[in-house]
Order: sequence, then structure tokens, then C-alpha cells
Amino acid sequence: MKSLKIFYVLLASILGIIFILPILWMFSNSFKTDVEVMSPVFHLFPQEFTWDNFHTIFVGGAVEVPIFRWMFNSFFVGFAATFLVIILDAMAAYALAKLDIPFKRTIFAIFVGSMMVPGIISFLPQYLNFSNFNLINTYYVLILPYSGGALGVFMLIQFFQSFPNEIIEAARIDGANKWQVFTSVLMPSSISIVTTLAIFTFMGVFNDYVWPFFTVTDLEMRTLTAGVAVMATGSFVQSYGKLMALATLSTIPTLIIFLIGQRQFIQSITATGVKQ
Repeated sequence: MKSLKIFYVLLASILGIIFILPILWMFSNSFKTDVEVMSPVFHLFPQEFTWDNFHTIFVGGAVEVPIFRWMFNSFFVGFAATFLVIILDAMAAYALAKLDIPFKRTIFAIFVGSMMVPGIISFLPQYLNFSNFNLINTYYVLILPYSGGALGVFMLIQFFQSFPNEIIEAARIDGANKWQVFTSVLMPSSISIVTTLAIFTFMGVFNDYVWPFFTVTDLEMRTLTAGVAVMATGSFVQSYGKLMALATLSTIPTLIIFLIGQRQFIQSITATGVKQ
């Protein structure tokens, strides 16, 4: 038993190193000069520490980088999309789990089936729809595609189905209507699940670059990830130190969000719901 525990610890340590090493390499390169980054001799840590990469990004120089606008766009889009996902997915899950609506099984099957469809398939139809409504280069095109998801409905419906009907009936006897049951009984009881959904959604929206890259052409409307892609093929095509600095800035927020919410995330994974 002890040897098995040691094996699991070693395996977890190796996997941790595999995941952390690229992040550490990216962070280290952001403090190196371009010459050192391109050097054939590998150094994990900078031999010549420099702040020039971050100075160029924040203060400016030969190339202007609207980094603060990109950061605002990423956070605004991420939080707005996360808010919409939580509200819409929770209401959909509540209706499918606890309300008497027609074709519930069919609707739920459609939700689950949509999770099997690659998102890239809907890319062109969505793009054409937003283009027809003249919403390209707006916040609408950056937020609305993320405003609802089958994964969130699937996660929440499992929890709502396991929630005791007796508690809901007691709330209705006390005079609560369907909306009050949803907002005052079910939602407060699903904080850990909602927090996990919020973390997944925010990280997915914040880190996505394909949709923002193709639907936004105005430099000021770019998100951080799309801005990194633009600079990688443009002004910073040979400035790898500056690219690593940009990549570091786009990575830090999601790491902070995950570290803040990891306790709720772990609780949602281990929780089995309230049993009747």
C-alpha cells in the first residue's frame, strides 16, 4: 500500500512537471532578450534578465500595442459571456429538471447530442448571421456566441434532478412561485456547480482566439489572445521575447481565476448532490 502511494505521488509529480514546464519556459522567455530566446543553447532561466519586453508592450516604442484595451475587451467579454451562460443555462436546466414542460426528454437529448458536434461546424453559419446583421467588429459578435452552452445545462440538470422535491414543495407551500424557487432555493444550493461552470466558461471565452481573430478586424476591438495572434504574424514576427511577454499576460488572468475558485471547483467534483 505504501509503495502504491509513493507511485501515485511520483506519477502526479511527473505529470505536474509536464504541465508546468511549458508555462515556466514561456514566463522565463518573456524576461529574455530576443537574441537569448533564439540561442541554440537552452537556458531555462534568463542569463540576461530584462524588462524591455514588458516595457515595449505597456509603454510603447517602435510598435504601439493597445494592451490595456485588449485586456479590457478580454475581461469584459469573458465576464459578460459567463454571466449569460450561468443565467440561461441554469434556467434551461431548471425547466428540464423540475418543471412540467412537453418534450422534455427530446429537448434534453438534443442538448446532449449537440455536445457531440464539433464547434467549428457552426463557425461559418454563425459568422454569416452576424455579418448579415452588421455586428462584425462589435461586442455583440464577441459575446453572444458564448451566451449558452449544452455543457452547462448538462451539469446543472444533473444537480437539479437530485435536489429533493420535498424542499421545493415546502417552499411552494410557504408561498414561493416558480421563479422564487429557482432564485431562492435551487441557485443558492448549487453554488459549487455554478462556480465550476463559471470557471470553465470564463477560461474558455478568455482563451479562445479563433472566433475573435476572424470576427474582429479593428485592432482596438481585439481580445488579448487575438492580439497575440496578430502580433505573432505582424510586428513581433521575429520578436519572440515580446511574444512570450504577451502570452504571459494572456495566461496570468485565467490562472488567477482558477486559483481563486479551485476550492469550489473541487467541491463540485466531489459532491454527489443532496440525496433524498
